[in-house]
Amino acid sequence: MSAPRIRLHHVEPPDDLEARVTTLETQVRELAERVRASEQDAAAARVLAGAADRDVSEFRGELRDFRQATVASFNFNALREDMNERFAHVGERFDQVDNGFIEIRGKLDAAAARQQRIVELIEALGGDHGLFTVN
Repeated sequence: MSAPRIRLHHVEPPDDLEARVTTLETQVRELAERVRASEQDAAAARVLAGAADRDVSEFRGELRDFRQATVASFNFNALREDMNERFAHVGERFDQVDNGFIEIRGKLDAAAARQQRIVELIEALGGDHGLFTVN
């Protein structure tokens, strides 16, 4: 396969060639200025990004230090022990209440037994003569 042939035709330069070249040169200068400004903006953006990265790294370090200090000062084992002690005290209090109810129940049972004995004695004394009847 052979390369395509390119035919060059002789073209006469237009009459306003000098004006067009001048316009193009002006546009190239403007573009060069814009490129320099863009390069400067990019350099400034890199500086700002570097500073922001350092700030973020510094903040992360401070946050990490704060977390470590907070966790170190907040002793979970001590909290757990304290809670266990408090719940043990609550359990002891319930045991005391239960024992108190048992004691009261015993006293009420004893009082009921004594009252029953009194009733029996009264009936025994008066029962022979029909004086007392307890319903």
